[in-house]
Amino acid sequence: MTAPTRFQQRSTAAEAAPAAPEQLDVTVVLPCYNEQDHVLKEIERISAAMDRSGYSYEVLAIDDCSTDSTLSVLREAEVRFPNLRVMPFHRNGGSGTARRIGTQQARGEIVVWTDADMTYPNERIPELVQLLEKDRNIDQVVGARTSEQGTHKLLRVPAKWVIRKIAERLTGTKIPDLNSGLRAFRRQVSLPYLRLLPPGFSCVTTITMAFLHNQHDVRYVSIDYAKRAGSSKFHFVRDAYRYILQVVRMVTYFNPLKVLMPPALWLIAIGVVKVVYDVIAHPVRVANNTIMLLTTGLIIAAVALLADLIVRSRSE
Repeated sequence: MTAPTRFQQRSTAAEAAPAAPEQLDVTVVLPCYNEQDHVLKEIERISAAMDRSGYSYEVLAIDDCSTDSTLSVLREAEVRFPNLRVMPFHRNGGSGTARRIGTQQARGEIVVWTDADMTYPNERIPELVQLLEKDRNIDQVVGARTSEQGTHKLLRVPAKWVIRKIAERLTGTKIPDLNSGLRAFRRQVSLPYLRLLPPGFSCVTTITMAFLHNQHDVRYVSIDYAKRAGSSKFHFVRDAYRYILQVVRMVTYFNPLKVLMPPALWLIAIGVVKVVYDVIAHPVRVANNTIMLLTTGLIIAAVALLADLIVRSRSE
C-alpha cells in the first residue's frame, strides 16, 4: 500500500480511506498522433513543471496508432522519464477515445487533459491542480484561451462563438471556452460521464457539458494559446458540425425539455393564431397547414415530455 496522496491527506477523518496501490495525485493524459517532432519537448516541459510542483504524478502518453515515429520517440523517452507511461493503440481511435481510456486507466486522483502539439501552456498544469486541491467544491478547472491560433481562423472564430452561445443558452451558464483541450478534473467525478465521450475532438465539449448539467462547479483560468507545431487534424466543416451536434445531444440527454419544448410551444402558438385567422377569414374551415402546425407541435411536446420522464427515471 502506498502513502495517501496530498488530496487524500487533506480529507477529514470521516472521509479517509485506504489508498489504492500506486495511487498518485495527478495523471496527465497526453494523446499523441503523428507528433514525432515535438512530443519529446512537450513531455520534458510537463515533467519539469510537475517535478517542481511536488505532486506525485504520471504522464500517460497514448500513441493513437501514429503513422510516423511517435511511438519510437515515446519508447525512448520512457527510459529517461520514470513518471512516463506509454500506452500504444493498435488502431486509430481518435483523441476522444484516447482521453476516455486514459482517464479510465489513470492512477491519479486528478486527471489533466492536454495536447502534445505545443499549443497549451502545460507549464501551468500545477496551477490548475492547485485550484482543485485548495477548493474541494470545484470539480473541474478549464484553461480558457484568450486568442485563436488554429487553422481557418476567419471561419473558426465566428463559428465557435455561435456554438458557445448556443451552449450557454441551453445550459444557462457562462462558458468562456467550450472546447479548450487543457483542463484538470477529479477522476472520480468524471467516471459516470466517460461513456458519453465521442471519439473525436468534441469530447472536451462533452465533458464540460456533462459537468455543468450535473451541477458540478467548473472554474475557468485564462491562458495563452500558441500556434500549433506540426499539421492540424482539425477539419472545419466536419468537426464544427460535430461540435454543434454534440452540444444539442448533451443538452437533450440531460435536459430534453430545454431543447424540444421551445419549438413545440412556438408551433402550437402559431397554430392557435392560425386557427383564429382561418375561422375569421373562412368560417367553419381550418386550413391543412394549420392542422399540421398544431399536430407537429403536439407531437414534439409529447416526445419532450416522454424524454424528460425517461431522464428522470434513469438510474444514477
